[in-house]
Amino acid sequence: MGLGRRALLLGTGGLLAGAATGCSGGARTGAAVRARPSVPLPTTTPWRPDRDDVDPAVKLRAVQVVEAIGAWPAGQGGAAAAKRRVAALGAAPALVDAAGALLPAADEAVLQVIDAQYGGILADSASVLVVCRQWTPDHPTGTTGTTVDVRLSRARPRWEVTALHPARPGAAVPALPAAARKVLAESRITLPPAAAADIRSGHIHESVLRALLRLAGTYRMYVSVIRSGHPLDVFGTDRPSDHPRGRAFDVWQIDGHAVVDPATSRRLVETFMRDAAAAGSYNVGGPVQLSGGAAGQFFSDATHHDHVHAGFTA
Repeated sequence: MGLGRRALLLGTGGLLAGAATGCSGGARTGAAVRARPSVPLPTTTPWRPDRDDVDPAVKLRAVQVVEAIGAWPAGQGGAAAAKRRVAALGAAPALVDAAGALLPAADEAVLQVIDAQYGGILADSASVLVVCRQWTPDHPTGTTGTTVDVRLSRARPRWEVTALHPARPGAAVPALPAAARKVLAESRITLPPAAAADIRSGHIHESVLRALLRLAGTYRMYVSVIRSGHPLDVFGTDRPSDHPRGRAFDVWQIDGHAVVDPATSRRLVETFMRDAAAAGSYNVGGPVQLSGGAAGQFFSDATHHDHVHAGFTA
């Protein structure tokens, strides 16, 4: 992670935790974009994968398409302009038709990719979850954004993006449980917009909320995905994922250290994984295969090389 991107993320983490929704209003790609008075928007940095990732190229391709759709200079809003940007990458312009909240009606937009993690990676196909924040003249504080499940297939000369599935967190409920309010207010838990909206929707299980609060007593965590924006099934299988049921969360950064970074202490990651299990998770995955625990409680694979997953049954 470059210094510019790290400074941007750390400097605006509080805004993420207070985000009320994902990109508001959804996509209105067929509507005319209204010009508004110029509002200074922040400078963002292109996201770059870690060179020691399982397959940096697949993540980079997914992010490039999301960045092309979700950011544009003044006067270049709308679906037609987005399709030209996507075509310039050599990707299918029709992808824009599924952009959803990634393409709000605005004259100008900037977008910062927070993280790109695997939703799954196989020999010839992949899911990359692109977690982002967005600023527009209507929303200049950066409290909007979304998470996009980008599907890809292996091709030459590069991976081909085949589909986009933006997060759909659902509307905020008028009354939240105390644990949900505490998670949203906890400064040691940084939530991207879609994850914060998931909590505000009231669809996140109490066990997830309690575990997050317990872990926050020891760690500073940057959550990537909770419910929306994650594949419905465990990638490459027909087994339902715990995420869409509101019974799992993923963490991509612990105490300021990215899980994917080879310089991050393996002891830190291992301890976090064991503490997630102690907080009630029956299914803890990460870049390290741990011993002990209940049968099958810990696992590791290529998909979880870049984050820690914690799933809950109740």
